Amino acid sequence: MQTPDRNTLLRELKNYLLLLKEAGYSEIPCETELFTKTVPLESTISSPVKIMATSKKATQLVQVREELGDCTRCKLSQGRKNIVFGSGNPQADLVFVGEGPGADEDEQGLPFVGRAGKKLTEIIEKGMNLDREKDTYICNIVKCRPPGNRDPEKEEIIACNPFLVEQLKAIKPKVVVALGKPAASTLLGRNVPITKERGTWHEYEGFKLMLTLHPAYLLRAYTIENRKAVHDDMKKVLKELGK
Repeated sequence: MQTPDRNTLLRELKNYLLLLKEAGYSEIPCETELFTKTVPLESTISSPVKIMATSKKATQLVQVREELGDCTRCKLSQGRKNIVFGSGNPQADLVFVGEGPGADEDEQGLPFVGRAGKKLTEIIEKGMNLDREKDTYICNIVKCRPPGNRDPEKEEIIACNPFLVEQLKAIKPKVVVALGKPAASTLLGRNVPITKERGTWHEYEGFKLMLTLHPAYLLRAYTIENRKAVHDDMKKVLKELGK
């Protein structure tokens, strides 16, 4: 059997570390034996890399990401730079679901890192007094950027939905928050007038689901009424979480 060259091994390691990051890891979980024995690099790095997850939920997320692969299931794959799988804590009781990556997210491969992401972080950390990385997990209904930041189309949502469902089943949060009309409509399977239904509780795949305004909408319509609405919605979420 031919031994992979150094560049191949490093590329596979890099890809797997990115996969772990997308699945929510903030540290690299390794098998104890790797530190108690002298093992050649070639025997510890293969495809997949022999890294043992310490968290069952994180392991399941990695499996979902591996199943997604270098996805070409819909036409969004043709224009993307990076798949934006999700980020945060796989153990989180709270998951935020948005509609899709924007330009900054597509560039970095992480959800909610642009202007709307900064607003979401402000809602989580200042409004809810939680830690974004430790207390939440964040993902979208589609994993690739829609051109021009348009709403995802039906076929694109259908192609990505099984992976969203599996993400949530892996994490098993107490509460899921749908950010905006496309996310709410996707999760409830109907057209949702978000400004009328925000602040209401629903159920999705056995999880408690709260509907609220998207941070990007807040930036466009930054009124006292809209800010108070989201604040009230998050108070309900915190109460459900027992915080």
